[in-house]
Order: sequence, then C-alpha cells, then structure tokens
Amino acid sequence: MANLYSGSALSGGSMAVIKNDGPDDDARQASALVGEHYTAREVMRRLLAYMGPSKPLLVLGFVASAVSVALQLWVPIIIGEAIDCMVEAGSVNFAALRGPLTRLAMVIPLVALGQWVSTTCTNRLSYETIRALRDDSFRVLKGLPLSFFDTHPHGDLLARIAGDVDQVGDGLLQGLTQLFSGIMTIVGTLVFMCSLSVPVALVVMALTPLSILVASQIAKRSSASFAAQQALQGQLGGYAEETISNQRLITSFSQSERCQKRFEDINAKLFVAGEHAQFVSSLTNPSTRIVNNIIYAVVAVVGCLCVVTGQPSPLSVGQVQSFLSYSNQYMKPFNEISGVVTQLQAALASARRVFALLDAPREEPDAADAIELVDCTGDLDFRQVDFSYQPSRPLLRDITFHAAPGQRIALVGPTGCGKTTLINLLLRFYDLKGGSIRIDGHDIAQCSRKSLRGAFGMVLQDTWLFSGTVRENIRYGRPDATDEQVEEAARRAHAHKFIVQLPQGYDTMVGEGGGALSQGQRQLLCIARVMLTDPSILLLDEATSSIDTRTELQVQDAFDRMMEGRTSLVVAHRLSTVRNADCILVMQDGVISERGTHEELLEQGGFYAHLYASQWEGMG
Repeated sequence: MANLYSGSALSGGSMAVIKNDGPDDDARQASALVGEHYTAREVMRRLLAYMGPSKPLLVLGFVASAVSVALQLWVPIIIGEAIDCMVEAGSVNFAALRGPLTRLAMVIPLVALGQWVSTTCTNRLSYETIRALRDDSFRVLKGLPLSFFDTHPHGDLLARIAGDVDQVGDGLLQGLTQLFSGIMTIVGTLVFMCSLSVPVALVVMALTPLSILVASQIAKRSSASFAAQQALQGQLGGYAEETISNQRLITSFSQSERCQKRFEDINAKLFVAGEHAQFVSSLTNPSTRIVNNIIYAVVAVVGCLCVVTGQPSPLSVGQVQSFLSYSNQYMKPFNEISGVVTQLQAALASARRVFALLDAPREEPDAADAIELVDCTGDLDFRQVDFSYQPSRPLLRDITFHAAPGQRIALVGPTGCGKTTLINLLLRFYDLKGGSIRIDGHDIAQCSRKSLRGAFGMVLQDTWLFSGTVRENIRYGRPDATDEQVEEAARRAHAHKFIVQLPQGYDTMVGEGGGALSQGQRQLLCIARVMLTDPSILLLDEATSSIDTRTELQVQDAFDRMMEGRTSLVVAHRLSTVRNADCILVMQDGVISERGTHEELLEQGGFYAHLYASQWEGMG
C-alpha cells in the first residue's frame, strides 16, 4: 500500500513535511555543502572512474589525437623540403618538388580525419560521463534524509545537478583532450627540431621556462577566483529558485523591491568575483604570447646565422622555415594549455561541488533483518519520546501516548510546539534522541522505511501538484488505479464536481504547483489522491485549512467515512475539526500538557478550554 504526501516537493521527488520548529537559518548556513577539501588528484581519479565504461572511446580519442599531431608536425618538414627545391630564382627543381607536394596532399586530409575522430570520441565521452554524473547526483538526492533538504537551499542543489555537471563536461573532460594534444605537440616539435639542429632546439628549450613561469603564476591566482565564482553562482541560483517559487507571497507582502535588492546584492558580488576571475585568467594569453614572440625572434636570428655562417650548425633556408614553424607550434600549446588551465580551474571547482553532493551523508540503510510491515492494523505507541533538532535546544520531551487501531488522535497546540515534528518522527524522517515509537508492536527503528511509510497516507496544509493531468495527479500514489477508481476517489473528496467543469475534465493539464486552480481546489485533489491509496493510517496536518467552511464540512464527512476502522492522527489549529476525536493531545513547549476528549478538556478549564473559547470569540 503506497504512502502519499501532498506537501511541498523536494528534488528527487521526495516530499517534505512542512514544519515551523526545524533548524534555524544559522544552522542552514553552517551546513552548506563545501568541496574545498578535494584535491585535484582526487577529483581526477574519481572522474577517471566515471570514464571507465567509455575507456575504448578515451583510448581511441587519444590515439587519433596522437596520430593527427604527429602528421601535423610532419608538415613543416615537407614544406621545408619544398622550399629547398626552389630557393633560387629560375632554378626550381620541379621533379624533386613533386614528392613533397604529393606527401603534403596525403598528410593534410589524414590530419583532418584524425582531428575529427578525436573530437567525436571526446564529445561522446563527455556526454556519457555527464549523464552518469547527473544520474548519480539525482539518485543521491533521493537517498538523502529529509534533514538534508531542510538545511540546504534547493536552488543550489539544482545548480549542482545542472550547471556544475555541464561545466565538468565542457571544461574538464574536453580540456583534458586539449591538454593531451598540447603535450604531444610539445614533445613532437622537440623531436623534430632536434632532428634538424640540436643547438637551435636547445635555444628554444632554454627559453621555455619563462613562458611556463608566467602561465603558472597566473593560473595559481585564478583557481581561488573561480572557486568563489562557482559558490556565488550556487547562492544566486538558490535565491532565484526560492523567490520564483514564493512569488505570490512576495507580491502579497509588497516585498518585490526588497527581493530585487537582495538579488542585486548577490549578483553584484558574483559580478565582482567573475570579473576578477576573468581578468586574472585573461592575462594568461597575452603574457605568454609576448614570451612566444621573443622566442620566435630569437629563433629567426639564430636560424639566419646558421644559414649565413653555418654556426652553431649548418641549416638551409627551408630548414630555417621549418624551425620557425616549429617554434610557433612548440609555443602554441603553451598558450592553449594556459587557456585550458583556466577552463580546468572552473571545471575543478564545479567538480568539487558535484562530488560534495555525491558524498553527502546518506540516510542510514535498513538493517538486513528489517521488519516488513504487512497488513498493518494501525496500533501506535509513543513511549517517552525525546527529540531536538539542535542538542542545545530540546524540542520534544517525554511524549507518551497510545493510539489503538481505528482510534482518532488529535494534536493541538501553539505553533512551534512540536506537533508536525511528531509526524516527522513517526515516518522516520528524523531519528529519535530518546524513547521509542512502536507500530503494531514493532519498533519503527527496526522496520523497513518503505513498508513503514507505505502504511501511511498524509494530507498537508501546503499542497503539491506536478505538471500533468488532473487524473495523473490523483493517480500519483497508485499508478495502477483505473479511471473509475480515480473518479470515485474524486467524488469522495468532493472534487468531481469542479473537475468535470474544467476545459478537458480529468484530462486537463495542471501546471507545476497547481497553475490556475484555487488553493481549495488543489487541496481537494490532494485529498482525493490520498483517498485513492486507501492507507491503513491517516496523517492529516491542517488538511482542510485552505477550504471554505461549506466544503470543509463535506470533506470532513468524507474523512469521517475514510477514517472508520483506521488509526488517524490529526494536526489542527481549528478546534472545530477535532471535536469528534477519540483523544485530543494538547502540546505546549514540547510536552503533552493535557489529554482527553473535547468535553473532558472543556470541563478541565485549562489551556484547551481557553483556546477553544478564544476561537469562538474570534468568530463572533
């Protein structure tokens, strides 16, 4: 029997119980995901593990890149040979020239083919790795405890799954291929230059550290800048998601300007961080190009001396031209690598954020011998339950009560006293700090979560509808239900009448969050959804708070019929909705201060009687 929640949606399809007594903002900020402790080597090791299934593509891409680079480096030699065949005016050796031109015509298409194969393999490898990373990230989200979502901005989590994973693919994986190609080019050019003239090649090599030093110093400073930029992007995404999802509330309180100001403040910080990161990284290319031009000029001067004097080694004009081409090709990878390093820095920052999410503490798995609840009767027993979200601030203390099968228990009390937290504990969204909760005589800590939560059906004050038809939303908790069963559940929830008046009836598309439906209509659909699941135990958390008085009476009648023979826990502020409960528990400051039926509590003249009288006076 599938459980159903009609509250707010979390990433991964989880549903959160809305509560007013959870972690505060300080705890939320303190528990933000960080990934600075991951070293670059560890990040690369884990990414290589994700590339494992695509190793043939990785190998083929590198081989194709190596072949392409080798052939490309052969081109200057061929061109040099061609130049030596026509150095002097009127003495072009056409017979000797035919050979270099033929080889050139064969090599250039092969270079293009190698580059195409390498790029294709790299892109395919990148997409497959991104898919695996995103699948695992979403899978991890579904396995995280509810407390995790209570303490982390949802927009930041979405940014990790979408933007950061893409950044890893676009930057790190493709950047690695460019890095490999660049290293191959550097090694290859050194080999070819040494084959022409070792002394001149040593001149080029002697000036290389200057370019490397400039690039490394800039890359070192850009790393921290990109990490700060990625963190602010996640913060901005989280705030934007929060603002968009609560736009009606913001508008009703006339807080649009305040939200705009807050967004602009974060965006301004992101602008400064991004500007700094881009400025530092943009210094790399022009700085290394200055060094490269110096090296090119030195090679040209030394090459001319070699042609004219034969010192330090004899060279022909064509060989000098080859050397100049090689000096350009030799230094070009340093320019590209410096740019790739900038790309890699941003990708590494994103990868750390993704792996921080993947390594977030999971919900403790069920024990191997966990009890599977079957045909639950609904016998609930709370024994001296203690709980707190923060050790320094106890919330629930010594909560003890028993609910027999079919009994209706109501929880009333001021906001923040712990009513909804009891439901969180019952569903094992949080672990107890003391005491125990038993269902049908079994400690819930020893029951499998799936079977435990499958015994419950819940309707919350805040509704959740996904983008789909009305029929699909009602059928969410019981996908195999027939159309007739869906419509019967809607009738029992008094939702059928307004549904058939919609443009396409039960096939009307409902936008995310309910679209144009009123709050009361959305609540009725959520109630119909739970009625369709036919659960053993009902949990109603302000389930009728958004419905008008007349409809509330109709729905309450439907609830009364559905609660017959089922254990029910009802959290309510409207005391008129709990008058028929078998037992009312009055909670104050995390303890049960009063208990009894409606009439018994009125006779006691305590907090409940005062609260009930104040509500009636308010209505008058």
